[in-house]
Amino acid sequence: MRRSKGAVPYRPWLVEEMRKDRKLAGAYLDAAMEDDDPRVVLSALRTVSEAQGMAKIAEAAGIARESLYRALSPKGNPRFSTLFAILKAAGYRLALEERTRQAA
Repeated sequence: MRRSKGAVPYRPWLVEEMRKDRKLAGAYLDAAMEDDDPRVVLSALRTVSEAQGMAKIAEAAGIARESLYRALSPKGNPRFSTLFAILKAAGYRLALEERTRQAA
């Protein structure tokens, strides 16, 4: 695949933008939570964790860095307690709101 002159790969750009803007990272996670696929949430949380520093997040969450990478990998299936610890370490919390019901 050919990249146009001056094009920047998306993921590294996004990580860099999230380093500059925590509100962007929060909005990104919030949008990911709208998806019904848990892999989307894990991917978003990994991107936010990369922006904040994986080692820093792992230490604050009380888990090994390798375990953090594994939990947030495409095949990851972290326990709720791990997910909760990662969110807390990144400076976020889960908040619930009622979902509007769709007619069957």
